[in-house]
Order: sequence, then C-alpha cells, then structure tokens
Amino acid sequence: MAYLSVKNVIRVVGVIIGMVLALCSCRDAGKQMSSDTPKISEVNAAEITAGNRLIAITGVTIIDGNGGQPLSDGCVLVNGNMIEAVGSLHSVAIPEEAEVVDASGMTLMPGLIDAHFHLDRTKGLPSLFLRNGVTSVRDPGAWIEAYKEEREGDRPNPRLFLCGPHLDMPPPAYPYDAYIVRDSIETVNAVNKQISEGASAIKVYFRMPPDLIRIACNTAREKGVPVTAHLEITEAMEAIEAGLDGVEHITSFGLTLTPRRQAEKYRQSVLSSNDFRRHGRYELWSALDIDGKEVDSLARFLVRKGTFISPTLGPFEYRFKDGDHDTTRLKGFNNMKALTARLQKAGVRMVLGSHSMIEYAEEGWAYQREMELLVESGIDPADVIIASTIQNARYFRIEDRLGSIEKGKIADLILLKGDPLKDISAMRNIERVMLNGVWIR
Repeated sequence: MAYLSVKNVIRVVGVIIGMVLALCSCRDAGKQMSSDTPKISEVNAAEITAGNRLIAITGVTIIDGNGGQPLSDGCVLVNGNMIEAVGSLHSVAIPEEAEVVDASGMTLMPGLIDAHFHLDRTKGLPSLFLRNGVTSVRDPGAWIEAYKEEREGDRPNPRLFLCGPHLDMPPPAYPYDAYIVRDSIETVNAVNKQISEGASAIKVYFRMPPDLIRIACNTAREKGVPVTAHLEITEAMEAIEAGLDGVEHITSFGLTLTPRRQAEKYRQSVLSSNDFRRHGRYELWSALDIDGKEVDSLARFLVRKGTFISPTLGPFEYRFKDGDHDTTRLKGFNNMKALTARLQKAGVRMVLGSHSMIEYAEEGWAYQREMELLVESGIDPADVIIASTIQNARYFRIEDRLGSIEKGKIADLILLKGDPLKDISAMRNIERVMLNGVWIR
C-alpha cells in the first residue's frame, strides 16, 4: 500500500508540474516570438532542385492568388528559383539570354497548396499530386519516417510540410498514425519531440480533451508552430478557446450545432466505437438547422478567433447510385456543404485540403474534386483559388515566400488551359508545373 501511495503522489506531482508549465505558457502566449524562433520549413527543402536559369513566361493570363483582377497578356520573369518581375508583357524587360515560354491563351497561377494530404500507403502519390499542380502538401497525421521511401525515390516530390503522428488518447481511432498521450507531461514531450524532428504543425485528434489541447497549443506556440485538430467529439468552440490555429473537417462542428442531449448521445456512441461515425455522423448532420442562429454565432466566433477551416468535403461526399439511395447520408452531406458556404461567406478563413484518396475522384485528382465541391456548395471560384493558394500559405505560415505570384517569392507556378474563374473544372487542365524555378517533367 505504501508503494501505491508513493506512486500516486509521483503521478499527482507530475500533473501539477504539467499544469504549471501550461500556466507559464499561457502567461507568455501574448508575447512576440523571439527572433531565433525557427521558421516553418518543409522537411525535404534540401532535396528540391533550385532553378538556375532566366525564364520569361509571356502572353499569359495571371491569377496572382491574392484575389486581384486577373492580368491579361501578362509576363512573369523567373530568375533562378525566384520571381523577379510580374506585369504586363510590355512593362517587363526581358533579358536577351532568357528562355521565353509563350503561354498565350493559358492561365498562370501559384502552385496549389494542400492543407490535408495523406500518403495512404500509396507509392508515388505525392509526385502524382505535384504533376497535377499541387506544389506543397501538409500531412496532418503520419510519421515523418513514412515518407522515407518517397523522398529516396527518383520521382520529384512537392514541398512536404509534415506534422508527425496525430496526438490521441487511448484507444486511438487510427493506431498506425497516432501517438498516444495520457497526461500533460506526455503532451508537452510529444509536441517538443515532433517539432525537433521537423514537424511544421501539430495535429490533435478527437479524443483529446480541451485541457490537453491547451497544453499542446501553448507548447507549440513557444516554438512558433501552429496546431490543428480533428475534433468531432470534442466541442469545437471549447477546443478553439484552448488555442487551436485550425480545424480539419467540417464535421468537427457537429457537436457545436447539435442540442446538448443529442450531442452527448453521439459523443458516447463514438467513444464506445469509432466505427459508429461511419453512418452516425450523417444522422447527426441530417438533423442540423444550417439556417439557425447557432450557425451565426459559430461564424462570428470563428471570424473573431481567426481560425482556419479545412472542410475536406471530398471524403464525406455521397451520391445516389444503383441500389443505394440513402437519403439520410445525402441530406447530411448537403448540410456539410451548406455550412461550409455559410462560414466562408461570413468571412471565416477557409483553406483547401484534399484528403488525397476519396471515393468520387480518380487517383491524384482529389484536390481538384475538392475545389469543385466548394464551388458546388456556393463558393465563388475566385475565393476557392484564394483558399488554395495565399490563404493556405497563411495557414502554413509561409506566406512570405509562397502562395502568390509576386516579385521576391519562390517560383512555384502552374500553367493550365482555360479560365478557372469561369469554370473551376479548368483546374484539371494542367499543362506545366514549375517547382522552385524548375519545370517538372
């Protein structure tokens, strides 16, 4: 009994230490990060070839990613891996030694940024996304080591902003991609360890309670690293108050918009069985009042907090097909789309994540399908492009070097046929992709 008492005392002391660390972090949270705080970086930065030539892309329509009016008959001058000049064809001085690429009739955009990419144990998937215009990806829940084979292969990869395994509590929903934490000390240690290994963000999973989410956020904030979350059975507003920078999946707001009694029933069902979510989430969402005052309150809260939302509609998409007319699933999915559009139109910071492998997209095209779903939800194509470029760059904290076509930024660019501002499906017509000033073969 004496041994058990000492053991319990040690555990209590550990919890107290963790709480003290958290309080110290809260006290310092408002302070500006020191100048020696490392910048967010992709783990494969040293593996990406840098351009060493002068390239002038001429006669092209430029969509800069910042939301400005497209520039017709434009010119972008790339020097090495950097954008040196942007303007009309007649305003940019093209050096004689520059390689001139006549892109008349085509559209030039910043490389697409994917906030929610999963490797899904699919060989060559990052390279395939790169060839389809996605020049940067964030995997919010996989061991960094899982990308070893991709990084050592001979295929070019997009910029890999990895997070390490998501933090979860037992029993984890996805053990293969999870790191279990049970108290505040384990949470602090896990966050610090993953950042030291190159994590550019931390993701917490839906079994994490708000007190541990707060500790994770405060610990990551000291290192200048954002924290995002898949919530679902942790109430979103409580978790955001704890310090989250972003939220993955529109389904993370189900509890917030559901009457408390029904929400608790759903929460307990998921705690009993992770598989309950498969159909249970559609039952929950089919009953939501998307036009209610709760949505207005949620939107105001998210705008005030500046929270980034990555809806990932693709993995939840449902269509009627032969022998499968599930009206509950269809209504639930339509409500997910409707909420996404309402939040975006209210000014919430919307970004785009593909989820990589989804039912209604061919392999490698989940990103474009997500863009189409956002437009189908009622969001303007121009806003979808902003979400895909500069807004995602802000979410990653890399907007000083990526996310838009501007002088002084890195030359991650895509050329495509058609006008995606008029027809978002033009995003499938990728002609050429430039990564770090180099055309991808």
